[in-house]
Amino acid sequence: MEKITDSIFKLLRLDNLVTNLSGYLEARMELLKIEIREDVANLLAKGLIFGAIGLCGFLFLIFFSVGLAHFLNQYLSVSFAGYWVVAGMYAAVLIVFLLFRNAIAHSIDGYLKKVIKHKSKQ
Repeated sequence: MEKITDSIFKLLRLDNLVTNLSGYLEARMELLKIEIREDVANLLAKGLIFGAIGLCGFLFLIFFSVGLAHFLNQYLSVSFAGYWVVAGMYAAVLIVFLLFRNAIAHSIDGYLKKVIKHKSKQ
């Protein structure tokens, strides 16, 4: 049966077409693998950078908060009032986020969808 198939392919000169098509598909698969690897590497690199920026920002926020609390303690002449003021500012920010969490999540979702749509067009 295989000899008949081979002879039909040779007769119709489809053997080159089948060989070229299979080579093309293999090349496309390899290209897709390479592109996926590059995208994953790019994503990991950006994730590490954002993680480092987030860590530095968090440390800055901690030390700035402690420094502001100490400054307010000296300004208010009470040894604990600065910490309460700083904690109150963070509580106010927390309350704003809790009250508007749906609107904030919706706007972030819209922004991310727009970025992904723009990225897919490239």
